[in-house]
This record gives sequence, structure tokens and C-alpha cells, in this order.
Amino acid sequence: MSVGTGGLQYFRTEIRLAGSGGQGLILAGLVLAEAAGLYDGLEVAMAQSYGPEARGGTSKAEVIISNSPIDYPLCRKVDILLAMTQEACDSYCSDLRPGAVVLTDSGLVSHPPNGRAMGFPFTDTARQELGKVMVANVVALGAIAQLTGIVTLGGLEAALLSRAPSGTHELNKKALVMGVALAKLKSDTEPRSPEDEALDSEQDLG
Repeated sequence: MSVGTGGLQYFRTEIRLAGSGGQGLILAGLVLAEAAGLYDGLEVAMAQSYGPEARGGTSKAEVIISNSPIDYPLCRKVDILLAMTQEACDSYCSDLRPGAVVLTDSGLVSHPPNGRAMGFPFTDTARQELGKVMVANVVALGAIAQLTGIVTLGGLEAALLSRAPSGTHELNKKALVMGVALAKLKSDTEPRSPEDEALDSEQDLG
């Protein structure tokens, strides 16, 4: 975040959603971008790429969210990373910003990129609680929104339901709620790191 003239604060947040070609990460990126741009009134840019196979290979969506015009639409230093497979985690974690928020699927990622990565049972929750593995991406979006506040939950739900196929609205709403609940549980039970304590102290003094 940088500060402009008159004390106006600008932000640019770089988000990467990475996994396999069958996990719906491109769709998740579109939903996130539309939540920020159409419903929260922010500036948005999105890019996407696939590995050598459309299904089974790695894929990623990159979403840039800012409150000012975006001059470069690709990630330079990732602020928020979602890694839904180990292969995606290994391929797309080399350019994380120090202190980046990293979320992984704990059932599919055994070696996270750093000690502060947070593991969540996104796929297991979608399978066991909802009976549909395909909404694991929505569970992950709920967790991202709750943990980071980068989009409002209302905007995220509106964007999600605008793209959800007919007959799946309740399923997707439940998936989003479960993602939020997972993030709240993690926040309530996760021990705070020395870095977090130091950051809070700096903010209190500032």
C-alpha cells in the first residue's frame, strides 16, 4: 500500500488462485474479479493460464484488485496465494511478497511454501459436507474473503450466484458459508506469530 497526496491511501492487491485444470480456479478468479469490480466498485484486472493439459495439468488465475487504475495487469509480487494442489504450489509460489497470505488445500498440499501458510480442508469439506467436490473452489473463496477482506461477502455471493448454473444456488451459498466458517475457526484457534504481534504494536503506536 502506498500513500498519495493529501493522505489518500492507494492499494494494489495481487491474488493468484492455482490448482489443477479441473478444480474451477479460472471460474473462481472470474467470480472474485466480478465481486470486486461489479459489486464493490474497485478496479480489477484478470489473467489466466493453463498447463499443457486443460484438465489435470496446472492452471492459475491472477486477479489484481485496486482502488486506482491498474497500470500493469499481471502479478509482480503475490499478496494472496491459493494453492489447491502440490504441483501448483511448487510451480507458482516463487514470487510471493514477504508476509503474503497463503492458503492451501490441506488434503492435497503436503509441503506448503512457507511456515505461515494456512491449510484448510477445502476439497474434503466439499466432498463430505456438501457431497460435491466441484464446489471446493467456492469454499476456498469464502475463506479468502473472510481472512483478507479483499472483497465483501455480499459482493462475493452476488457475483457467485450470477454465474452459478440454475439449480445450484443453494449449494453454492452453502459452500461459501462453509468457507467463511473454516476461516473463522482458523482465526479463533491459530496461535499468533511474533510478526503479527509486532505489526499490531506498530499500528497501535502509529
